[in-house]
Parts: sequence; C-alpha cells; structure tokens
Amino acid sequence: MTRPETEAAAREALERFIVDVPDFPEPGVVFKDITPLLADHTAFATVVEALADAGRDASGATVVDKVVGMEARGFILAAPVALALGAGFVPVRKAGKLPRAAYAVSYALEYAEATLELHEDAVAPGERVLLVDDVLATGGTVAATRELVERGGGTAVAVAVLMELSFLPGREAIGDLPLHSLLTV
Repeated sequence: MTRPETEAAAREALERFIVDVPDFPEPGVVFKDITPLLADHTAFATVVEALADAGRDASGATVVDKVVGMEARGFILAAPVALALGAGFVPVRKAGKLPRAAYAVSYALEYAEATLELHEDAVAPGERVLLVDDVLATGGTVAATRELVERGGGTAVAVAVLMELSFLPGREAIGDLPLHSLLTV
C-alpha cells in the first residue's frame, strides 16, 4: 500500500538531502550520497515509512515475514523498515563476510562485479520477503538477492528503493518483481 502523502514527503526529503558526488568511485560515475538524509531524523523516518509501505497491503497490514537488505547501504534502510513492519531483518553480505553456511550468487554491477551471500537458514521456505536497497541501477544486486531468497525457499514479493536510475536497465533485470521507488532520476 502506498500512501501518497508519505511518498510525496519522502520524495521531497530525497530531493533535499541527497548529494551528487561526481566521479566516485571512479570517473564517469555520479554517486548518490545518502548520508545527509540519514543524519536528519525527520527525513530518515519519513523515508523509512515510505519504504515500509511496499511491505503492506491496501489496509495497512504487513504482508511480509522478512526484510532483506543488501550490503551496505541497504542494511541502513532495511533494518528500520523491518522494525516498522514488525518483520525480521536479514542481511545479504559480500562474499566471505558471513560466518556460517551460505548461498552465493555472482553478478555484474554498473562498474564492477560482485558476489553476494545469504545464510542458508536466514529465510525459511514459504516466507514472504521484501527486498530493500538504496539505488536500483543495473538491477544485478536485486536479481542476485532474489535468487538467494528463492534458494532458501522464500518468495520475494517486492523491492523497495530510495531511487531508480532510469538511464540504466534495472527495471528490466528485476523482471516481474513489483518495484516501489521513491524517486526516479
């Protein structure tokens, strides 16, 4: 369920607090710095509520069991979204960061390659999962995370992001997974 007033307030906060950093982490890339947004309590709380709406139905009831956040900025967003929904939080980490048996998926980023891992027992069969990250770019991170959730027997029901970069093919890469983006740039 998307509440228009919450989404509008979140969009305004994003436009006000996100800072573009040219040529980071490499030439030609414009990095979207969310740290000013995180530092403002009101803006951060507004964004968390708007992202949490992707895990609710039209009546406002929570429809997910877990919220999965992708390393690293997805952690910052997904944990409070999970609290807002009354759901569990599950981190998806870069290769070699999880201490127990984990599923792994490798994929391409917009400027590199990466491998993500999820503990094998993090998502139980049949659990409904909301995927949360900061930016949807090429869609590789979301697609890889969805694959990890499905390997564990869970079902990704939606993805929620602060921003979608419309000039990259992220939406195509996530297929039929419903996308809840607060801002499209």
